[in-house]
Formats: sequence, structure tokens, C-alpha cells
Amino acid sequence: MPTIRLLDGSTMPSLGLGTWRMGESRSQRAAELAALRCALDLGYRLIDTAEMYGEGGAEQVIGEALAAAMRAGDVARENLFVVSKAYPHHAGRKSLPQACTQSLQRLGLDHIDLYLLHWRGSVPLSETVDAMRELVAAGRIRRWGVSNFDVDDLQELAEACGAEFDCVANQVYFSVTERGLEHSLLPWQRQRNMPLMAYSPIDQGALASDKGLAQIAQGLGVSSAQLALAWVLSRPGVLAIPKAVRESHLADNLAAASLVLGDDVLAQIDRLHPPPRRKGPLAMI
Repeated sequence: MPTIRLLDGSTMPSLGLGTWRMGESRSQRAAELAALRCALDLGYRLIDTAEMYGEGGAEQVIGEALAAAMRAGDVARENLFVVSKAYPHHAGRKSLPQACTQSLQRLGLDHIDLYLLHWRGSVPLSETVDAMRELVAAGRIRRWGVSNFDVDDLQELAEACGAEFDCVANQVYFSVTERGLEHSLLPWQRQRNMPLMAYSPIDQGALASDKGLAQIAQGLGVSSAQLALAWVLSRPGVLAIPKAVRESHLADNLAAASLVLGDDVLAQIDRLHPPPRRKGPLAMI
């Protein structure tokens, strides 16, 4: 699995598993556990979640799956990279440690590898930065970042950080049809060696039926969904966390991480879904 280097010198896998909408229904729990175990068996080591997903339900399902895999010796904790996100109203100096503790309990872990602020709220960024740094110092999280931040948000965050800009990642909606962030946000992050985590890189599955992509993909012997994911992963400094439950989709996404796109293919995609000419609003789901 290719990796992305973070500001602190560590690395994280360039492809992970998203878990949005997991943990919302008890009737789906067995299928979700099976999907997570299948992902681990296939080689996924990056798992992304949030306290918002199923109001903690997704973290509980992940915790159960990870515990079973580690008990069986199928995966070691040091080889996992677990990401979770905190609600904006939990981003304060007192409330963030409490939210982190609850996430750790649901996940059954003693630390979170990357802890993100899910989106901006009313809590001052300086207070959130201090709270995140205290969690790092306490060993409860290894590093921290943000989600759904545009350039102006990151610039304000950089001011709040002071001399040391230690926010290691920004997770945003990015796909071949949602390329607006390529105008300003992605260049800003690249200049600071700050990886971009792309959620919904296949437009929640919609790009699987994109006829234009399908024509290009046919010549490569892959699916349009694989091509769309490979395109996101081909962007320097970008990693992706598509959600998948079926074993075939999990395997297809993993194979897309190894797909190398030539300049001619990238040019065809640019003609089909052109890059932005001006800055627009940040896409969000």
C-alpha cells in the first residue's frame, strides 16, 4: 500500500476505509462487522470514522471488529491507523478531552492515530488548538487535524497555531466531479506538506455509472469507479477514504490504489470533468 508522509515524519496509508452511515442500525451490525473484518483481511490498515457516525455507533462497530482481529492475531495495533472526528460543539478545552475519552472507549483503544475537528463551529480555533495539543501531550491522540476547512479557515488556524503549525491533515470532499479545491486549497496544503484526505472520492458510488469515465476505463480494463478513485489518488499529497461494504468493492478499491494513469488518460479526464478556473465554495456533504 502506498503511503503519505505527514508533517511529523510519520506516514499513513494513501487508501483507507470510510465508515459513514455505519452503526446506525442494529440490523446491519453483522454485515458491517463482516465488512470491516474483510477489509482488514484484504490489507486495509487505515480506518476513518467520527463520533457523529451513528452517534458513536460506527466507533463501537469498529472497536468490536478491531478487537476481534487483534485477538486472532490478524493485525497488530501498531500497524493500524485509526482516524476519528469530534463534533464542533465538543471542540473546547474541557469538552474535547471528554469527547476523545468517549471515542476511545467505543473504539476500545488507548490512543487515536489522527483526531480531527469535523467542521468549524463557535469554539475559538485557538482553544481547539490548545485542547488538541494537550491530548497529544497526554498520549491520547498521536496527532491532530481538521475536516471541511477551506483556505481562509486554514489561514486562521495557522495564526492560532503560532510558530508551529502542527495540524497534519485536512479531510474534505474531493472527487473528479468536485474539483473546486484544486484552485486554491490543494495548492495551499501542498506548499505546507499538509496531506488532503478525500472523502466521497467516488461521489458516494455515483461515479460508478458515469458514462464518460466508463469509456475511458474500458480501455484500461477497469471500472469507472476504479478510474475515479485512481484519479483522486494520483493527485500529489492526496489520500482517499471511500466507503465500501461488499467484498468485491473493497477489493476493487484496493486494486485502484495500484493503478497508474498516463498523461493521455489524465488529459481525457480533464476534458470530461475540467479543473476549476476560479475559486468556488468548498463542497460538503
